[in-house]
Amino acid sequence: MACFLVPAAEAIAVTVATQIAKSKEKEPQPLKPETGSGDCGMENKIPFSGKIKWLTNLLWGGSALLAFEHVWHGEVTPWFPFLTAAGNPSDALAMLREMSTAGVAMALLVTAFWAGMLIVSGVMEKRALKTRAAAKQEG
Repeated sequence: MACFLVPAAEAIAVTVATQIAKSKEKEPQPLKPETGSGDCGMENKIPFSGKIKWLTNLLWGGSALLAFEHVWHGEVTPWFPFLTAAGNPSDALAMLREMSTAGVAMALLVTAFWAGMLIVSGVMEKRALKTRAAAKQEG
């Protein structure tokens, strides 16, 4: 009914956090990634604002798809009260229950997936730093 509002609310908060993080960042730290072919091009470490942007994109995209699905099924309308469940008090209770269960679960799942992305990218960045340190010792 309105489960998409929870990830959308998180997306709004994360968008603000992205802008704050972007304004506080310094110069990107250069990395030398391992490519397997022996060529190591200079790259920059992914800034934290870029990593938060991943979460923002995941949340906005998921919210948009969920909103479309709810419009498709007639649960969201272009006239007031916009959410069909908000017009009836008994339906409103079911809507709030869905938001607190399904909506929160979806927002947490997306955030957990993003945390996994951070772990993988952190490992890849550390590997690139080790490669760069090893290359400096050899040369």
